[in-house]
Amino acid sequence: MSSVPPAMRVAPSHRRRRLRASWAMLLWLTVVWVLLWGDLSLANVVNGLLIAVFLTTLLPLPPTPFDGSFRPWGVVRLLVRFLRDVVVASYEVALLAVRGGEPHGGVIRVKLRSHSDVYLTMTAGMTSLVPGSIVIEAHRLTGTLYIHVVDLALQGGIERAHQAVLDQEERILRAFASDAELADAGLAPGASPRAGQLAARPDADADAEHTDEDRREGEAR
Repeated sequence: MSSVPPAMRVAPSHRRRRLRASWAMLLWLTVVWVLLWGDLSLANVVNGLLIAVFLTTLLPLPPTPFDGSFRPWGVVRLLVRFLRDVVVASYEVALLAVRGGEPHGGVIRVKLRSHSDVYLTMTAGMTSLVPGSIVIEAHRLTGTLYIHVVDLALQGGIERAHQAVLDQEERILRAFASDAELADAGLAPGASPRAGQLAARPDADADAEHTDEDRREGEAR
């Protein structure tokens, strides 16, 4: 019989989990650095990685539970679609500025399907990095984001703007969430949205109610 205490036997698992979370944070910070500079080059990627290591070492964040997984195809889909959204939104906002006129903006409320602070933060960050939208408030207890949209017409209306945020969250979940976390969010396991959704959750009616309130709020503005 092994003489190693049980606490010591499970320690490596916790270390591996923390290591996976650290690599996910380093990758995320590096991607944000490259996107902010707008220059995809080896030197910029290395600089972003070094700065990410420096920040996470000097200013470590409180430990956050992360039981997700890394799906390469899901990550590729996430990054490609995100870059496309940034390019398209940049063109639309620039065209709006050139044409002039008063934009018809509004604030929408989106209740996310995930219950993880990690995915809420990633969704808020990637949403804010797309020109024309900015997260002005986030409620971690309810998983709700309040987003100001510069021009709702550019988004195709309130419903489209609302759905765009949920689609962003789904791409993040399918890139990094575990099968259990996907199921908890009402999504079938898989790296592609083609995997579909599970049966409607009990709070589906509440989500629809939020959408109606978002519509009224946006129209009021």
